Amino acid sequence: LESKGQSPYNTRLFKTGEQSYTVKVASAESKTEPVQNFAGSKFCVEYGDHGPLMQRIVDNLQKAAEHAASDTQKFMLLEYCKSFSTGSIEAHKEGSRHWIRDVGPAVESYIGFIESYRDPSGLRGEWEGFVSCVNKEVSAKFQVLVDSAPELLQLMPWSSDFEKATFQRPDFTSLEVLAFGSSGVPAGINIPNYDDIRQNEGFKNVSLGNVLQASYGGSASDKPVTFVSDQDQELFKTLKGPAFEVQVGVHELLGHGSGRLYHKNSQETKAFVEKKIASPWAEGKILDGPFYDEGSTWDSAFGKIASPYEECRAECCGIYLCLEKQVLEVFGHSDVVEGQVHDIVYTNWLLMVRAGLTGLEFYTPETGAWRQAHMNARYVILRVLLEAGQGLVKLEVNEANDDVTIQLDRSLIPTVGKTAIGEFLNKLQIFKSLGDVANGSKMFGDYSKVPEEMANLRRIVMARKEPRKLLVQPHMSRNDETKQCSIVEFEESPEGMIASFVSRFPAVDNDLWALYEAEADAMKNQ
Repeated sequence: LESKGQSPYNTRLFKTGEQSYTVKVASAESKTEPVQNFAGSKFCVEYGDHGPLMQRIVDNLQKAAEHAASDTQKFMLLEYCKSFSTGSIEAHKEGSRHWIRDVGPAVESYIGFIESYRDPSGLRGEWEGFVSCVNKEVSAKFQVLVDSAPELLQLMPWSSDFEKATFQRPDFTSLEVLAFGSSGVPAGINIPNYDDIRQNEGFKNVSLGNVLQASYGGSASDKPVTFVSDQDQELFKTLKGPAFEVQVGVHELLGHGSGRLYHKNSQETKAFVEKKIASPWAEGKILDGPFYDEGSTWDSAFGKIASPYEECRAECCGIYLCLEKQVLEVFGHSDVVEGQVHDIVYTNWLLMVRAGLTGLEFYTPETGAWRQAHMNARYVILRVLLEAGQGLVKLEVNEANDDVTIQLDRSLIPTVGKTAIGEFLNKLQIFKSLGDVANGSKMFGDYSKVPEEMANLRRIVMARKEPRKLLVQPHMSRNDETKQCSIVEFEESPEGMIASFVSRFPAVDNDLWALYEAEADAMKNQ
C-alpha cells in the first residue's frame, strides 16, 4: 500500500491463495483495481468494503451538512462524505483540516477510521465517531494551559532541536459526551493522527469530562483499592479524579502535541546534521540519523510498537510536568508549597505505578505480547521507576504470596523519580525524532519484558482482578413529527447497558447480516 501511495487506515487484508491477497477498502462505492504484483505476490484492491453501512453514514452526514453551524463545518462534513463514499484517506485528511479550523464549537464531533491500537500491525484504524457538548467553564481552564504551552515545552528534558520550531496552538476543550461509538471510550484524545497535519498545521485536544468523572471520580466505597497501602487509601480515593485530570491534560496537549520528526533530504534534517549534536547518553557519538524515509510516518516506520511507545512518551510527559507549580495552578491547585510534593503530584505518580502493576492483566505470557497500548506503556514506566532504585518504588509481597502493596517514597519523586523519567523520556523523544526504529524498539521492548519476579506479581494481579468498568451511554433521538429531541438515560448496570443497545440498534439489520454471511467462511478459517 505504501508503495502505491495508499493509506492502510481504512483497509482489511484477506489471503485468497498461496501468494495472492485482496485488500478491501471501506467505501460506499464499489470498484476493483487491476491485479498488481508486489514482492512475489499478487494483490487485488477492492473498494466497497462495508458498502451499505458506509452509504448510511454518507447519507446522514449529508443531512447534517444542511444544518452545519458554519461553512467550515459544512466543508468538513462534505469532505468526510467524499472519503466514506470513495475510500479516499486524502479526503478525510482534508475534512480533518477543516475540523481543526473549527475552533470553539458548541457541539464537537469527529468520525472515521482513527486509532490503530487494536491492529496487530499498528497501522489500520478502528472506526469511531463521537458527538459531544462543550463544557465552556472547564474548557477555559484548558485554554490557560494552551497559552502556557510554549513556556512549558521548554521544561521538557530534550533540547530545542527535537521540538517543533513553532507550537501549533490547538483548540483544547472539555467535552460532555452524548454518544461515542467504538470498542472503548477514552478519557482524552489528541487528533487528527495524520503526522503531516499535526506537525505542520495543528491538532485538537479534547478531555472527556463525564468519562473522567465516571471512570476516575472520587469513590465513597468502603472497599479498599487493590495494591494501595492502608495509609494511602483515603487520599487515593479522594484525589484520583483531580490527579488524572491533570495527567490527561498534560498527556494530550504537551505529550502528544510535542516533538518533531526529521525526514531524509529535508532542509530541517540537513541543518540538524550540520549542527553535529552530541548524544546525551553515548560519549563521543554524534546523532546523525537514520531519519524517516520520505513519505513515511511515525506509524508506518515504528509499526506495531508505535502506539504503546507514543502513549508511554505522553504518559511520561504527564508525570514529569505535573511536578511544575504552574501546571498545578492551571488546574486550580494553587496551594503549592515550595520544597513539598503536592498531594495531586503524589496521587498522580501513585496512579501511574498502580496502573503499571494492574496493566499486567493485559500481558499474555504464552506469546509474550501486550494486548493494550496504554497498559504496555504504563508497565514500562513502572519498570523504569523500579530500575531507578534508592527506595523510590517498592512492591511488597505479603508472606502468603497472594497480595502486593505499593510503597512510593513521596520525598524521592522530585529527585530520583524526576531524573529517571527525564532521562528515559529524553531517549524516547530522540529516537522518535530521528526515526531510530532499531534503538527505540530495543529499548522499549526490553522494558516491556516480564521477568520472573514480575510474572509472579502478574499471578497475584490476575487473582485479584476486578470486573472491568462499563460505561452505559444514553440515547438521543429526534421525533420527526414534533421535531423535538429527547435523551433517554439507562440504569448503571449490565441490564442498563443491554437496554441502551436495544434502544440504539434494530433487532435485525439486514445489511449487517448480509455482510456477515458474505465473510462467514473466511472468519471461520482464522
